[in-house]
Amino acid sequence: MAIRKIVILCFIICQLPLLLLLPCHRNLAYAAGGKWDLLMSNIGISAMHMQLLNDDRVVMYDRTDFGMSNISLPNGKCRNNNNDLALKVDCTAHSVEYDVSTNSVRPLMIQTNVWCSSGSATSDGSLVQTGGSNDGKFVIRVYKPCITGKRSNCDWQEMGNGLIQSRWYSTNHILPDGRQIIIGGRDAFNYEFHPKTPSTNNVFSLPFLQQTNDPREENNLYPFVFLNVDGNLFIFTNNRAILFDYTTNTIVKTYPQIPDGDPRNYPSTGSAVLLPLKNLEAQTIQAEVLVCGGAPRGSYLKATRGEFVSALNTCGRIVITDPNPQWTMETMPLPRTMGDMVILPNGNILIVNGAAMGTAGWGIARGPVLSPVIYRPDNLHDSRFEVQNPNAISRMYHSTAVLLRDGRVLVGGSNPNELYNFTGVLFPTELSLEAFSPSYLDSESANLRPQIISPVSRHKFKYGQRVNIQFSMSGLLNKNSIKVTMVAPGFNTHSNTMNQRMLVLSNGVVKQVGKSSYQMSCLFPKSGSLAPPGYYLLFVVHQDIPSEGIWVRIF
Repeated sequence: MAIRKIVILCFIICQLPLLLLLPCHRNLAYAAGGKWDLLMSNIGISAMHMQLLNDDRVVMYDRTDFGMSNISLPNGKCRNNNNDLALKVDCTAHSVEYDVSTNSVRPLMIQTNVWCSSGSATSDGSLVQTGGSNDGKFVIRVYKPCITGKRSNCDWQEMGNGLIQSRWYSTNHILPDGRQIIIGGRDAFNYEFHPKTPSTNNVFSLPFLQQTNDPREENNLYPFVFLNVDGNLFIFTNNRAILFDYTTNTIVKTYPQIPDGDPRNYPSTGSAVLLPLKNLEAQTIQAEVLVCGGAPRGSYLKATRGEFVSALNTCGRIVITDPNPQWTMETMPLPRTMGDMVILPNGNILIVNGAAMGTAGWGIARGPVLSPVIYRPDNLHDSRFEVQNPNAISRMYHSTAVLLRDGRVLVGGSNPNELYNFTGVLFPTELSLEAFSPSYLDSESANLRPQIISPVSRHKFKYGQRVNIQFSMSGLLNKNSIKVTMVAPGFNTHSNTMNQRMLVLSNGVVKQVGKSSYQMSCLFPKSGSLAPPGYYLLFVVHQDIPSEGIWVRIF
């Protein structure tokens, strides 16, 4: 009991500086829901990058020049690389595959440096990863899920000089035709495509990236990129955004500057999300973007001198399809930089990880924000945020979070140190892996949770196809509180979840077809501009309580 009191007291003391930063607003809702579980105390690496694949395994990696990791490569394998800045011969892994079902990891081999790189899951379900640091800046790497065959044979495949421009801190997005666009990066004020065609075997200038580059701070790295419903790209960097036609290399629309004018991209590092797309059969479909957190201008340089400025506590929300778009500002319960935003199956947004002061970078943030926040986009303006139960592990610079098929959120990473460093530093390198379970997974909701009967997982569907979905539920069904959602799992790193996307499918009348089973028809999205081709997680949601998801492939 005495130990428990000491732990609680330590937690309160650690959070006091953060509590003093809180403004007094009506939208501070302290419901303290959700539950944390430690899955693995040591996965061997620090999960700096994450992607859930359609075999329910999560590929993670950090960087090759951290030195020796805590997990060996299999069968005596070693990486020999004379260009490596830490070890020329390294027999440890810097990438792992996490198996959700067995709660175990398998080491993977990366040859070149993937530090601060980017990626997306492609239409066939492969993870295509681009760029990195040092000898990895021009490299494209592919990891294909092991649906069949011997799993030990599945590993990274690397294509040297797959990129024309070096890419470090860039952003990727899947396009309506299944190609991948790679935008920006350090000293890369342009974009290119993968795979390339004769007409796209080049880099294309994007001066907007240079115009939003702050001298000595940048604040334009890892731009937030979302595919708009018209097929153009919404690109936000620093404090400004454009709607961009990548096919003609022209700016279609310039959006107003976010009202406070402070930077939201790396290293100030806020986060952003495309809110769920609805009414997909309407003639005009609305698309809305939410940008949260970051750091006031100048915070990075101040932090390098030991002055840690409070992070931003504001979010900006804008309807990017509006003829006259304007930002609406909201206040978060907690200031946060380096937070991660995860779209939950019911359409709410989880904001997790990060710090209350400073910015991204080596050891220049303070005040870990241990409490996640759930944002409910459909609530009234002053009742959208709800603080969740706190974590016990600080997730600072280089932390990650992704949605799992069962509705939990996988959380890992945190290494604000230049190497693996476990002692004598304020925030040691973190090798653990956790899961956050939102309150919709509480046992009290079990009888209201749908279970999908059909279609079976991994089924293929065409654009615009109408599909019958059957599900069961043990409790009383409210037919007016049923919806079907479809989520594209994103590639997460540095508070940027690339390609993350949710669509709320149009569904018909719910009919009872058995004692506790029901059926309804849903219409899949009509084009790749709404849903780029590939694998999605499909959920049936009842009264905000989602089923376990199934994998569907749209093409």
